[in-house]
Amino acid sequence: MSSLARPTHGRMIGGVCAALARRFGTSATTMRVIFLLSCLLPGPQFLLYLALWILLPSEEKANAW
Repeated sequence: MSSLARPTHGRMIGGVCAALARRFGTSATTMRVIFLLSCLLPGPQFLLYLALWILLPSEEKANAW
């Protein structure tokens, strides 16, 4: 498993789904579909996405460390 950082390439909005897909070894498309389907369920999925967008470092910043 790789580290959790938002990639600079292959992201659509914030790169959160691409980062999670890379971390868990799935495709970004699969992770995006899972996220969209989870939005049909009640819960704070959108807020979680925003929080991860803010908290996860960009790949550029993660490599600088």
